[in-house]
Amino acid sequence: MIRTLPLALLIAASIVAPSLADQVDDYIRAEMKERRIPGVALTIIQDGHRIKTASYGLANIELNAPVTPETVFEIGSITKQFTAAGILMLEQEGKLSVDDKISAHLKNTPDIWANVTIRHLLTHTSGIKSYTGLNGFELTKHLTQEQFIQEIGKQPMEFQPGESFKYCNTGFNLLGFIIENTSGEKYWEFIGKRIFHPLEMNATTDRRPGNIITNRAAGYEQTNHLWINRDYDLTDVFSAGAIASTVGDLSRWNAALDSEKLLSAATKTKMWTPNKLNNGKETKYGFGWFFDVVEGHKNIGHGGSTSGFSASIQRFPDDKLAVIILTNTDEQIATTLAKKIATFYFRKQS
Repeated sequence: MIRTLPLALLIAASIVAPSLADQVDDYIRAEMKERRIPGVALTIIQDGHRIKTASYGLANIELNAPVTPETVFEIGSITKQFTAAGILMLEQEGKLSVDDKISAHLKNTPDIWANVTIRHLLTHTSGIKSYTGLNGFELTKHLTQEQFIQEIGKQPMEFQPGESFKYCNTGFNLLGFIIENTSGEKYWEFIGKRIFHPLEMNATTDRRPGNIITNRAAGYEQTNHLWINRDYDLTDVFSAGAIASTVGDLSRWNAALDSEKLLSAATKTKMWTPNKLNNGKETKYGFGWFFDVVEGHKNIGHGGSTSGFSASIQRFPDDKLAVIILTNTDEQIATTLAKKIATFYFRKQS
């Protein structure tokens, strides 16, 4: 009996695993058809192992090039996790504190930002206006740090620091500048040296259109249910959303989050603690991460979208589960897909 038990477990696993795999495939293909998603790459990680990696559709419609696990997609605001991690690594080294006023790390900040702290930027509670939708912040202009602060500093505050939550790309651009000023390195050099290279995230880089990126996916938008190439007049999202990556590289990032290779346990606890407003009300955001509950299961994650792309990384710590999805569609659908797929793998709660 002792000898047959492993075989029985193996047989059971061979029965269950294909049904789950088919369920994911069927769900993704149905959603791609209904929502006209050109291409998808995904990886599912449970108990520290990649239990499914798959790719569907086209990375480039014009070239009829299929998506593969090595396809590089823009990940949009998932970038914020890396920027937040950079700030926290500098805090671990004693080079700054998240409770520092940003004026201590940035030059020529306007007087109306006097009470804004790094914590406010990390948690979207600064009250500084987001540049999203404003003219003058296009990638073609590529404002310097001084020019960026001068231009966005002309905008009135939307509320006093800590009074409310409002998603703000400006805050994470400013965090990128704080990383540069504190470390003495350009943002991309710092993130590459301190995060990408140690984790062997070799395909992860700046999405800048002029860069030659092997296996780069093309981004697509839809007009009247017809695909068009994504808008070329891009906003310069910098440290708020300009990373491009693969599902494999993001699985390495996910693994690092399960260890203390980059961030200590205490730092991760701080990062994954919901922020509180001045009135004590808890938000659903920490430092670069949203918090949710999906069918009773704790969820920590973040989506990202740029012109022509939608991406998501969703972690379910109690299930030791993570789902990473990258797409080349302008519809912000990746987080919905990731959370639904996660339900296929939830463990029964006692």
